[in-house]
Amino acid sequence: MKLLAVHPSSLMYTKIYLRLEPLGLELLAQAARKAGHEVYLIDLQVETHQDLYRVIDQWKPDAVAFSLNYLANVPEVVDLSKMAKSRRPESFVFVGGHSASFVAKDLLRHAEGAIDCVLKGEGEAAVVPLLLAAENDRSAVIKVPGVITEDGDGPPPLFVESLDDLRPARDLLRHRKKYFIGALDPCASIEFARGCPWDCSFCSAWTFYGRSYRTVSADRAVEDLSSIAEPGIFIVDDVAFIQDKTGFEIGEAILKKGIRKEYYLETRGDVLLRNKEVFRFWKELGMRYMFMGIEAIDEEGLKMHRKRTSLGKNFEALEFARSLGITVAINLIADPNWDRKRFEVVRQWCLEIPEIVNISVNTPYPGTESWLTESRKIQSRDYRLFDIQHAVLPTKLPLADFYAELVKTQQVLNMKHLGWQALKGTASIVARHLLHGQTNFLRMLWKFNSVYNPKLQMADHAQPVKYEMSLPPALEKGVMTNVLFIHEPLGRKGRELNDTTEEFVNETSMGKHL
Repeated sequence: MKLLAVHPSSLMYTKIYLRLEPLGLELLAQAARKAGHEVYLIDLQVETHQDLYRVIDQWKPDAVAFSLNYLANVPEVVDLSKMAKSRRPESFVFVGGHSASFVAKDLLRHAEGAIDCVLKGEGEAAVVPLLLAAENDRSAVIKVPGVITEDGDGPPPLFVESLDDLRPARDLLRHRKKYFIGALDPCASIEFARGCPWDCSFCSAWTFYGRSYRTVSADRAVEDLSSIAEPGIFIVDDVAFIQDKTGFEIGEAILKKGIRKEYYLETRGDVLLRNKEVFRFWKELGMRYMFMGIEAIDEEGLKMHRKRTSLGKNFEALEFARSLGITVAINLIADPNWDRKRFEVVRQWCLEIPEIVNISVNTPYPGTESWLTESRKIQSRDYRLFDIQHAVLPTKLPLADFYAELVKTQQVLNMKHLGWQALKGTASIVARHLLHGQTNFLRMLWKFNSVYNPKLQMADHAQPVKYEMSLPPALEKGVMTNVLFIHEPLGRKGRELNDTTEEFVNETSMGKHL
């Protein structure tokens, strides 16, 4: 079959700070190619809807797959699915990805027949049997694990047998120099581990993967890394190097191979403190940037987001990261009940520390415990507002004032790390990029005011709502975790962790989940 794989457009945050290659779609594409299918990949982060229309009309795909990792892209994907079906009525149109898995029934309802199925869970495990059924016997589609159709549901989704079996079809991207994160320009993405063993109430990574955690082998990691031309590498793991053994094995293999790259990764403060030597080692390998989620700067806020990491430990982790001489970005979650005083306290704190501080808005997403407990309070079910930059819960301040305070607080990032201030400190980096024709990072430095604007955010709330998501069923007794999971929890055997790391994870989790 001829499979057209489509990644949707950029969201508000990614219009400035990063644009990542669609690694998940590349992995799906390679799984299909390995089975003998012809694949064309188009990324609407760097290409246009007109480009997509032209490919459909001229290449005439037999199947069209839309990747849907972010909830705010739902309206675009639904509309594009209808477009694809109208242009190629005989084509098999399906949608998969993280967010698609949690709103599968809604997608089918919105699409009004244009989407043949939604594929829940890990797409690489099911895409080959799905394409086989779509080509030979569409009535058999419902037998594919993870499939959801208007006529019913297939068996539960399956994991891929081994992450080592996966390869990304990086060659299918025609604009690889368009991908970057911060000063890493250009930048490729790589996966060393998949899943998260913790259970934070605001996150759906653990509910998607059934609180599992799997890793690639050092040999597989180095093989993939050796094939990447880009000098910058973003490690996409939800939490990097949870287990020091994995970090050392991959790092030592990289060192032995003589690979020199610059790395950006994400981790937790308690993991950083527990595995200091691993991160020191990776600093020598080329780790230049680290993202660390603190979420809140007081004990009450940390408790709200249910992380068993003390405030003292978070600040200790920041001090250690600084000692490594790397650039650290942290995330704070602005709660809708913040008042002006609270915003001012946060602004002052952001000004006093050297780190890059990102401010996101507390947003209950389908697939999170917050969605089950907070969704009845939601003021809008417009998917486009679920981008962690809009408030969908009631705000203590008038909404316009909340956005004014939010953007004023986010402006601290603009003042400290963007524009001329950033250019003074990164002139050599910018010059190097320009010598190689790379302008993503330079353009980023002046985009803040054109994207972050309280009036634009208020205008977003006034837009007509074409598609509304469904609320979850009412819960009679607390949080029913059995309705959260996409992949069935496998308990201890689903986590590739040694006993001491498993104990550490459980001590820093709520400990009530499988």
